Amino acid sequence: MSSAAPMTMMDFFRKSVGVWFTQRTVHHFDMVADESGESKLHVQVVELDDPRIQKVCEPQGVNPAIAAGGASFMWQPHEEGQEPNPDQAAVLVDVPDDETGRSGRLLRNQGYVEKIPVVSRYWFGQDGILTIDTDYDNNQGQERCWFVTDDFRVRVSTVRMMNGVYLMTYCSERRCVSDSDLNAMIQFNQSRAALDPV
Repeated sequence: MSSAAPMTMMDFFRKSVGVWFTQRTVHHFDMVADESGESKLHVQVVELDDPRIQKVCEPQGVNPAIAAGGASFMWQPHEEGQEPNPDQAAVLVDVPDDETGRSGRLLRNQGYVEKIPVVSRYWFGQDGILTIDTDYDNNQGQERCWFVTDDFRVRVSTVRMMNGVYLMTYCSERRCVSDSDLNAMIQFNQSRAALDPV
């Protein structure tokens, strides 16, 4: 069942909170080893009063007062049992262009492609698809992401070098159900079954 698409970055971050199971297909246009696989993505909202907002804004020369908030993204291999290290999280700060929040800048303490602080441009289309363009020192990346349902989303990205496209990635992401949510669903279904004897 689909729902309304988020149309601001902070709404997108809030809708993304949780743990996501990611299935990733990567197509390289040269002889690099296959990076396709499975992983988990942990997303948390970073509120304006969090010191990480200022820490990301200041090196980019951006006044933290104009930020709308942010989010942290942590990755881990799917089969790994322990929680990811929050010190290795990528922190993104939303700096919208205007009060609509439909477009703006994303400040990151580290990029996806090159592990350096970076500023991206983003915008939401009328269809709710989020597009993020990032210029790195040696290449250019574009990512598009959208929710199919509240608990399933798709990400497609390309990385372009000066001599053409370097790689394309397709990710399907399914929200993981927490133990507490799973127990609540079990109890709900058990109570329904008790009220509806066969």
